[in-house]
Amino acid sequence: MGNISAPELALDDVRVVDLAGPMGQYCTKVLADMGADVIKVERPGGDPARNLDPFVNDEPNSERSLYFYYLNTNKRGITLSLDTRAGREIFKRLVKTADVLVETFNPGYMDNLEMGYSTLSNMNPRLIMVSITGFGQAGPYKDFKAPDIVGVAMGGLMNLGGFPEDPPNYPGAFQGYNLASVDAAIGVLTALFHRDLTGEGQHIDVSMEESVSTAIELAMVSYALRKIIRKRTGRQVYRGWNEVFPCKDGFILCSPLGASGWPRILEWMNSEGMAADLKDKRYKEVLDAMADRQMDRNVSASRIDPRILRDYTQEIRHIEEVWEAFLMTHTREELYEGCQERGVRLMPVQNAKDLVNDPQLIARNFFVDVEHPELGARLKYPGAPYRLSETPWRIAKRAPLIGEHNLEIYVGELGLSSRELAALAGEGTI
Repeated sequence: MGNISAPELALDDVRVVDLAGPMGQYCTKVLADMGADVIKVERPGGDPARNLDPFVNDEPNSERSLYFYYLNTNKRGITLSLDTRAGREIFKRLVKTADVLVETFNPGYMDNLEMGYSTLSNMNPRLIMVSITGFGQAGPYKDFKAPDIVGVAMGGLMNLGGFPEDPPNYPGAFQGYNLASVDAAIGVLTALFHRDLTGEGQHIDVSMEESVSTAIELAMVSYALRKIIRKRTGRQVYRGWNEVFPCKDGFILCSPLGASGWPRILEWMNSEGMAADLKDKRYKEVLDAMADRQMDRNVSASRIDPRILRDYTQEIRHIEEVWEAFLMTHTREELYEGCQERGVRLMPVQNAKDLVNDPQLIARNFFVDVEHPELGARLKYPGAPYRLSETPWRIAKRAPLIGEHNLEIYVGELGLSSRELAALAGEGTI
């Protein structure tokens, strides 16, 4: 099963064959980091994802992609062309040893190669095959191309992001791919449980559009039950304390309009001579109206009455200007600690550098240093998304080099001879 597994890992008795492109690579990473023996199958020359930036030291190289590094920890890697008959026969031999196969090809592609679920399950009845696509294996859109931006657009997520006066906002960071991958990993775990009970494998059909659609809060429910179409709100409809403002060294999350403990913030501002005229009656009326709105149990606490915004437009603008002037005299840490002392909800908006230095993440040993012998360095990786007390998650090794485990798997595990391996390499099969 490879040398990365240990008896205490959750999936240490599971072998996964990884044919996934970008839409499914996080799925197989999750399985590998839970202890599964994941064999990543790349085309000869390497996966195209190896050419995605950023690169180590900003030097483009197919063996230095940080994107590829992150998504392929703990995996073993082989090269194999499915375009040749010999390659397909070798692949079938590999699948016979597998518990799970993850692929992201267009619907029908695997069937055309005579490697669809019906064929492979006849060879291996316990096989769990996961097909992750933009729109699933059936329906009028099944053959449409679906990069990440299409998934978040068609799934409805993009329409909820941004300001109402602007076009829908693309969230970035491959949210569609990641949501589909997470759902695929959940599907695998469920199917493994079912197989443990019945001995049956099954085909898992994952649609990125559907995965995204299930992650857009109550947007669909709001329409189905109340015929209300959720829209981008920006700052036209305030969400209590949940507002982003700039400060001395970045941004914080906290609004003066309805923020719990605003009188204590106002006293803090006043003690530093930064409250201006916010204690005047007309501004107190606005802030009291905001607080009353939040305390009314008959309305949503996350929404502010539009009438307040209409009747107090100038006052609200002034309150925010004074608030921002105060924020710009303090760092995020100063504001966070000051509000914590006063029992007020305020949180810093952290960037990647902040996360690496976050004392909470450091205290929980979230980040993992991984050896890269070919670089002569240890690189820091984000760690476990969950903590299992008895079957711990872990990163034991870096992503594989191109074809790094060809000899180990083809000769050591599938029984090919060194001569056969050389011949396959010569004809471009591996």
